[in-house]
Amino acid sequence: MDVPACPDCLSSFYVDSMAWSLLCRLADVAGDKPKYVEREEHQLAVFLDRGRVYVMDNYCPHAGGSLAGGFVENGCAVCPWHYWHFRLETGVLTTSAAVRVKTYPARIVAGEGGEWVEAELGGEMIP
Repeated sequence: MDVPACPDCLSSFYVDSMAWSLLCRLADVAGDKPKYVEREEHQLAVFLDRGRVYVMDNYCPHAGGSLAGGFVENGCAVCPWHYWHFRLETGVLTTSAAVRVKTYPARIVAGEGGEWVEAELGGEMIP
């Protein structure tokens, strides 16, 4: 698979017909610190937890906080403004199943320059 070597090339790169979009280098998502990424019309937060990547909308529905400005705790994305916890796998708020952030299928792929994070932005991950 050919992966672009420069970050400026990422916004228009698609791996296959399933609309997997290249988001960032895996190394850019360090520890419990998420990464903010814009692709197409999406503002996204990319998370790494226990070796697995997760992608969700960056907007917290409570007060509009940036989830990429938060952190990962116990399998949840934590909003830095009021500490709302959203499950990384589903986007569901831990205290109310009625509140959720949109999530996207994500994967790690090997390519030029190391490992990369991709998301299928055309689809939504539904548990």
